[in-house]
Amino acid sequence: MSDRLPHEKGFHVSWDQIHRDARALAWRLDGKGPDGGAWRSVVAITRGGMAPAMIVSRELDIRVVDTISVKSYNHQDQSQPRVIKAPQAEIMGTDGEGVLVVDDLVDTGKTLELVRKLYPKAHFATVYAKPAGRAMVDTYITEVSQDTWIFFPWDMALQYVQPYRGAD
Repeated sequence: MSDRLPHEKGFHVSWDQIHRDARALAWRLDGKGPDGGAWRSVVAITRGGMAPAMIVSRELDIRVVDTISVKSYNHQDQSQPRVIKAPQAEIMGTDGEGVLVVDDLVDTGKTLELVRKLYPKAHFATVYAKPAGRAMVDTYITEVSQDTWIFFPWDMALQYVQPYRGAD
């Protein structure tokens, strides 16, 4: 049994790393869309999906980009997800076919489950995936353990951190 708190098993992601991983996601999605391999649009799940969605849309030359805002966290406490801002209806169509829905991470899968119910034919892609939510995502790059907390660069500030062991 570890004396560390769950968030102390951390995976720190730099801006360079998220850029490389989002480009890898784009390459994996290239040519896989239903319209002769092309995707109609990209929809980012805010806020975490915005940076990866921008990179994916740039790499795949997709000019139609929108967001869906789903709130499922208050600070670090997870709650039931709810849509607080939907994408434009004409972008999504009736079922999301031809749309890439991009997020930074699938954790429990509750957020993607909600969005998938709204747009069942959309393609769901995340940069990182945890085992509990992996079934909700169609394409991802890196799997991390369920008890790992991912520290994204937009959530971090550079500062001194005391070492885990051997601190003077």
